[in-house]
Amino acid sequence: MAAAPEKWQLVSWQKKDEQHSRIPKEWLLKSSPSSDVTTYLDIHRKCGLLSQEELRITEEYDATGLAEAIRTRKLKSVDIVRAFCKRAAIAHQLTNCLTEILFEDALTRAAELDACLAAGKAPYGQLHGVPISLKDTFKIKGYDASIGIAALAFKPAQENSVLVDVLLHAGAVLYCKTNIPQTLMALDSHNNMFGRTLNPFNTLVTAGGSSGGEGALLAMRGSVLGVGTDVGGSIRIPAMCNGTYGIKPSWQRIPYSGQENGTLPAASNMGIFTSAGPLAHSMRDIELFFKVVSEQKPWEMDPNVVPSPWNALQSVSGRKLRIGLVRRDGVIEPHPPVSRLLDEVAKSMRGAGIDVVELDIAPLLSQCHSLANALFGVDGGNAMFDLLESTNEPLSPWLKTRLRRKPALSLDKVRELHARRTELQKKFLKIWKDSSGEEIDAFICPVAPHPVPPIDRWNGVSYTSSFVLLDYPAGTLPVRLFEKRDMLGEIPGSKPLGSWDKANRDLWTKIDRSVYIGTPLCVQVVCPRLEERKLIEIMEAIDQAVKREGGKSDAKL
Repeated sequence: MAAAPEKWQLVSWQKKDEQHSRIPKEWLLKSSPSSDVTTYLDIHRKCGLLSQEELRITEEYDATGLAEAIRTRKLKSVDIVRAFCKRAAIAHQLTNCLTEILFEDALTRAAELDACLAAGKAPYGQLHGVPISLKDTFKIKGYDASIGIAALAFKPAQENSVLVDVLLHAGAVLYCKTNIPQTLMALDSHNNMFGRTLNPFNTLVTAGGSSGGEGALLAMRGSVLGVGTDVGGSIRIPAMCNGTYGIKPSWQRIPYSGQENGTLPAASNMGIFTSAGPLAHSMRDIELFFKVVSEQKPWEMDPNVVPSPWNALQSVSGRKLRIGLVRRDGVIEPHPPVSRLLDEVAKSMRGAGIDVVELDIAPLLSQCHSLANALFGVDGGNAMFDLLESTNEPLSPWLKTRLRRKPALSLDKVRELHARRTELQKKFLKIWKDSSGEEIDAFICPVAPHPVPPIDRWNGVSYTSSFVLLDYPAGTLPVRLFEKRDMLGEIPGSKPLGSWDKANRDLWTKIDRSVYIGTPLCVQVVCPRLEERKLIEIMEAIDQAVKREGGKSDAKL
């Protein structure tokens, strides 16, 4: 006889049934893609479920454009929201990117927002009627925030996360939440309850994590603007994997309070703070998100948010930029196409009149990786293991050999780690001026030392976790797609720098490199702490410079 299902399995089946029931039958795909189809980006146009108007709404507008179309009554929110709900439903059936489905409530709210404008009333805010997707960690009253853990399922939130209230006050329509990895500690979004999210560019490579569902949904244009969280790279990595813009701000910029992350209250205060931030299709939408949040004065709702209006932040508008070029972090040596991409972007910046200076900070960056890893494990993972064991839920395959219950660190050990962190932060203050004393506004570096890797093969996070440790705002900027020519080249040096570098070399020397073709290539842009406005303006300038050069490549995003 077959063994009786475990409690977690029963919960998973119930949640999947609930998901299915919330998708209208007329939005269900008539058939699944054949097994030889590895890219899903064009299925929306081929499946016949979206009208030409729905395709136009979801493909020709960004969030800023939709907000303007709603305000000027060129489009109705209910039509926009229905189009994105339908497209999200299709994306989910293909990539498994959703967790909670709020379509019915979203359409009701959209109709109410349309009625508000029809009655001659003022818009709620700059996001009036615009659909926004959220990572599953955010709590929305009446819906689960299970983060893929059976023990947290069917326990609807009793109140909203602070950022949810901020977005609602600004007029946003929340219509879905998106998939994450079990424990939020993996770089590939798989959990036992909802399953694995696939990358729509290439189903053989990872969609990233932990905001992987957001990344995949945006890549399928099932969302125009999404919100994720980042404690080691969890916004920037999915943005890279799925070819979107994404920013991790300093932790005091955007409200994070009231989220579910499977730990005890205030546990993150002892380790590294998590940041909430946007993923989008345009830099102006990224800026819109930050402006909207700032206008709501979130520091009056979340005591951790620094009181600082957006227009009061430092701007670099109208002056010549000076950008550092950071090629390596001293822990993992980048693959040849990653190094070449940095050169391409540097050339584009110089062509646009931006000063580019070589910036070797590897001796400092190499100290960040192990320290960040130590601070991630301050609580020993015990709260998460308690949740898993309460339903006999196993660790997902990737985590089985990487995660185990440990004793929480002693107070003195935690103090020592934070003392080392403070000392590193002080040393890093000196990098923002060059040898001649001139200010460096920002620097570019890899998001990862490799292209988008196969499922469950993401290597280290040293290029992203370092800037969480330092609390620097950092963003992913899509440049182009990986081409056949990018398969050329070898990693310099015969001896790996260490175990992380050895594993990274295997992703170049022991793999069929053709798996990378057609996947996004991106760079990371980093600014000093709490200078998000400056970061956005610089990313916009680099984006424009890259796009001017983009006509020379056939592999555009």
